[in-house]
Amino acid sequence: MAKDRSSSSEYTGPVRRLLISVVALILLAFFLVWRIDSPRVERFRAQVTDQFVPRLDWAMAPVTATINLLQDFESYQRLARQNAELRSELRRMQAWKEAALQLEQENARLLDLNNVRLDPRLTFITGVVLADSGSPFRQSVLLNVGARDGVVEGWATMDGIGVVGRISGVGQSTARVILLTDASSRIPAVVQPSGQRVIVSGDNSSAPPIEFLEDSDQVRPGDRVISSGDGGVFPPGLLIGQAALDPSGKLRVRLAADYQRLEFLRVLRHHGTDPVSDTARIIGPQLPSQPVVAQEELSQ
Repeated sequence: MAKDRSSSSEYTGPVRRLLISVVALILLAFFLVWRIDSPRVERFRAQVTDQFVPRLDWAMAPVTATINLLQDFESYQRLARQNAELRSELRRMQAWKEAALQLEQENARLLDLNNVRLDPRLTFITGVVLADSGSPFRQSVLLNVGARDGVVEGWATMDGIGVVGRISGVGQSTARVILLTDASSRIPAVVQPSGQRVIVSGDNSSAPPIEFLEDSDQVRPGDRVISSGDGGVFPPGLLIGQAALDPSGKLRVRLAADYQRLEFLRVLRHHGTDPVSDTARIIGPQLPSQPVVAQEELSQ
C-alpha cells in the first residue's frame, strides 16, 4: 500500500505541475493578446467577445440576481429607516395636534364662560374641575378653589351655558360641587313663558324631573327653565335647561350644562336676597294703633 501511494504521487505531482504551467501560459497569452494594440488582434478580440460573452448569460444570471437582491435589501433598509422616521414624526405631530385641540377646547370653554351674561351685581370665581368624586348614589365634582379664595357653601356654579350645581363642602383649597342631577338637589325654578313655579329635583339621572307643577297644560316641551331665586338658594334668572317629556309622559329638564365635559366652572358670589324688615308697607298703608269705631256706633 505504501508503494502504491508513493508511485501515484510520483505520477500526479508532475502532471499537476504541468497543468498549472499550461494554464498559466494560456492566461499569460490571453493577457498579452488582450494588451496588444493591433487591428488584427482587435478583430480577434471582437470575435472572441461575440462568441463567448452571449453564451455566459446563464453563468451571470446568479451573479446578477445576487446583486439585485443586495440592492433591493439596501433599498428596503433605507425605506425602513425612512418609515421609522416618518412614524416618529407622525407621533410627534399627533401629540402636538392633541395638545392644540385640548388648548382650543379649553380656550373655547373659557370664552363660553366669558360670554355668559349675568346680573352685573354678581361676581364670580373661575375654578378648574380636579376630579369626579361622585358615585351611583351621589354625584359631585371637586374644584381647585376653596375658603382661601372666599368660596362659601351654597353658592351656585355654572359652565359656559347653564347651572351645574351648588357648593356643598368647602376646604381650604378645594370645594365640592353637588350637581343638579344628585338625588339631594332641590332647586326652585320658573318655567318660561308660562311663569309656572316648580322644583327641579335631582334623581341621579341626566334629566331631573319637574315637581310641584300647578298646571302642566301651560308647559310645553322646549320651554326654558330658569332659577327663580326663591329661598335664596340660587340667584334668579340663571338658565337651568329646557322642559322635555320622557317616554312615560313625565316632564323633565334637559340640562343646558354639558356634564360630559366639565373642566372649568364659574362659582357665583351670591349672598342671598335682602330680608324684608317692614312687611306692612308692602301689604298696605300703616294701620292706626286705636281700633276704628263704626259710623253706626258713633251715631248712636
